[in-house]
Amino acid sequence: MGYGYGYGYYSWWDPTYMLVIIGAVLCMIASARVKSTYSKYSRYRSMSNMTGAQAAERILHAAGIYDVTIRHVSGNLTDNYNPRNKTLNLSDSVYGSASVAAVGVAAHECGHAIQHQKNYVPLSLRSAIVPVANFGSTLAWPMILIGLFFTNSMGTLLINLGIIFFSFAVIFQLVTLPVEFNASRRAMQLLGDTGILSSEELPKTRKVLSAAALTYVASAAAAILQLLRLVLLFGGRRNDD
Repeated sequence: MGYGYGYGYYSWWDPTYMLVIIGAVLCMIASARVKSTYSKYSRYRSMSNMTGAQAAERILHAAGIYDVTIRHVSGNLTDNYNPRNKTLNLSDSVYGSASVAAVGVAAHECGHAIQHQKNYVPLSLRSAIVPVANFGSTLAWPMILIGLFFTNSMGTLLINLGIIFFSFAVIFQLVTLPVEFNASRRAMQLLGDTGILSSEELPKTRKVLSAAALTYVASAAAAILQLLRLVLLFGGRRNDD
């Protein structure tokens, strides 16, 4: 039996697209939530008047970390910690802002730096998976699409390899979850211990970090739904050949 793009599950529309749509909607909702939450609490200036950059420096030094460089990067909420060159990169909305939201995001990135210092296993695992995940996500769809042009065992092999490659990206998303949750827990603890935020301010920051965590959950859910779609879409190919 042939597998043209206009037949059955291989048409441009099939029921499994609903899984992709659900994943996309989840990501959009999570993204809108974190933006609105950050915008709300960015209007609350911290009592310490410390900017995100200043708070990050204080937290790192309190943790005995002096070899991490704090940098200002462009963008909005593009903050990240790079373990390869030990840089803590804070975005426009965080670096110079003294809001409880900005301080919370900066503290979250410091949480990653502390994870790195302490050799936190999930972080090390995620760093090790990055090349494999990038490789898999790049080759997954080309392998699957090429496999569609074959109606023999070669096509099945290519499609199965594509699904396996895509699963690497899903694994990366799943490993990311404990890394991000742990960084947020560390951030809340550090902000309280250092006195950068008061007990009245901490709940506001927790809401910002909780909203940010939802974006990682949504991304993982979307990746899982996409993988499920691939399995449903191509799992029965062998029987139809």
